[in-house]
Amino acid sequence: ISEHEKVRKNCVYSLHQEEDSEEEPKLKYERLSNGVTEILQNDAASCMTVHDKFLALGTYCGKVFLLDIQGNVTQKFEISSVKINQISLDESGEHVGICSEDGKVQVFGLYTREGFHENFDCPIKVVALHPQFTRTNYKQFVTGGNKLLLYERNWLNRWKTTPLHEGEGSITNVQWRANLIAWSNTVGVKIYDISTKQRITNVVRDNISLRPDMYPCSLCWKDDATLIVGWGTSIKICVVKGRNPTEMRDLPSRYVEIVFAFETEFFISGLAPLADQLVTLFFVRESSDQDEEFRARPRLDIIQPLPETCEEISSDALTVRNFKNNECRDYRLEHSEGESLYYIISPKDIVVAKERDQDDHIDWLLEKKKYEEALMAAEISFKNIRRHDVQKIGMAYINHLVEKGDYDSAARKCQKVLGKNMDLWENEVYRFKTIGQLKAISQYLPRGDLRLRPAIYEMILHEFLKTDYEGFATLIREWPGELYNNMAIVQAVTDHLKKDPTNSTLLTTLAELYTYDQRYDRALEIYLRLRHKDVYQLIHKHNLFSSIEDKIVLLMDFDKEKAVDMLLDNEDKISIDKVVEELADRPELLHVYLHKLFKRDHHKGQKYHERQISLYAEYDQKNLLPFLRDSTHCPLEKVRHAKKYMF
Repeated sequence: ISEHEKVRKNCVYSLHQEEDSEEEPKLKYERLSNGVTEILQNDAASCMTVHDKFLALGTYCGKVFLLDIQGNVTQKFEISSVKINQISLDESGEHVGICSEDGKVQVFGLYTREGFHENFDCPIKVVALHPQFTRTNYKQFVTGGNKLLLYERNWLNRWKTTPLHEGEGSITNVQWRANLIAWSNTVGVKIYDISTKQRITNVVRDNISLRPDMYPCSLCWKDDATLIVGWGTSIKICVVKGRNPTEMRDLPSRYVEIVFAFETEFFISGLAPLADQLVTLFFVRESSDQDEEFRARPRLDIIQPLPETCEEISSDALTVRNFKNNECRDYRLEHSEGESLYYIISPKDIVVAKERDQDDHIDWLLEKKKYEEALMAAEISFKNIRRHDVQKIGMAYINHLVEKGDYDSAARKCQKVLGKNMDLWENEVYRFKTIGQLKAISQYLPRGDLRLRPAIYEMILHEFLKTDYEGFATLIREWPGELYNNMAIVQAVTDHLKKDPTNSTLLTTLAELYTYDQRYDRALEIYLRLRHKDVYQLIHKHNLFSSIEDKIVLLMDFDKEKAVDMLLDNEDKISIDKVVEELADRPELLHVYLHKLFKRDHHKGQKYHERQISLYAEYDQKNLLPFLRDSTHCPLEKVRHAKKYMF
């Protein structure tokens, strides 16, 4: 975890937004606290610069504080008794330049004794070190008061001064990037190429009616060639380009092209890049019902530049301390390129803005009760989110569904959310019991390798048995028998049958329970009593032929065709003689059996052919002649006697 990330966990922020807004914010905000809080209680922030390693804060009382990313003071410098106007750091963070309202300029190493100290007879508004100031060949910096001066250390270790510009009022801002120095004064913005010692452009100020001291120019380099200029309500994005050598003549080797130019609704207090978009700090004046103007909360907007206009991506109104007393010039926007952190500086408050990450996205979805989306987002980023956090999100979703009475959806989500956590499963089952919704969760309970205690399943079965016989039967069919104590459930069903002995649903379910418990005889009795279609499957599956020898009549009364086919297919288990014996008192059934036997094999039941003549004569005269014709085992005199039945 980076130093910048650590600060996010301890700071507090206040953000003014519409509570019912369905648009997710792009940034999150936190107030820089710790040492900063104490500093701003007794003093006020006048400027700040940001390095990846630390922050440098200047105050109205002439002090400079070096802060860690959490806002704790690591060093303090007493520079002046008046306002610090600007602080500049080189890229290494080893050298600092400071200027103040009383004309003092100091440039020194934070880890060395080298330094430059000068007192001017006018306020020095800006100072900027060469980005590579640490290196010997780049000991350069500029200062700006009523003129812009370049300081360079020569080979004699002395400082040489070169005026770069003067005569157009006070210098109000300066930004140094690579070999390019950009600055603003009363008239406009200039860019100087220090490698060729040429001034290469002049970007004029649009709204000259605004006082430049009250509405100062904001400058920000996006990269080594792109300068963003904000002034009043105007934004221009300028790109420094190389000129074609054939066009140069007496012109500078580089020129500036304004690629975007557009107006904004409010006054610009600061600018910073965010990929191909802009982060813009606005000073806002609004009118009251009495047509009186008042200072509103500053806004931090993300905008997308377009050729002649811009598109607002997001807009946040920030609750900055003392905002009602602040002017446009009291706000500054600084940013850390390394981590996309944006610091909103005002005299009595410093707020840090940061791009929202996936965790923030999920939190927002939960806040808006978009639980399904939050759960999906958490699962997509599962590699970066602990399983516990995914479950936490899922539980919030389940709670929400329960609260609004969508019990089935809540129960269904349990499968996805609770996973293999059996403790959470049992807690949810008891929660659903408390609210009278055990039925809702029953079909989603674990029933594979991972399972709950048998008592949980038994509790649900008892609940169904009290109120819903069909639902109870469904669970018995769907749940593996090893989930619960089978004998306990058998006893419960038996007790209910005492009150309702002919209930077919309970009887069928009891037969299934007996089958699972391998008490097939009892299951068979019930199936036969109910004339249940599964009786034949039960007999075949569990080889119950020895158990049906005395139940052949019952089987045939239920379904003659199926019963006979089964008996004939299993002669090795139930003999022909045994079947004939059992059907002796039911000649109509005996005829069906022997007829099918004869159709299969003319010889197997030969000893019963004589008897069959009378059976055919009684129950099936049309098949008597075919039988007599095909049988070779009927006595001749019986055949003659049988003819009287055919005519």
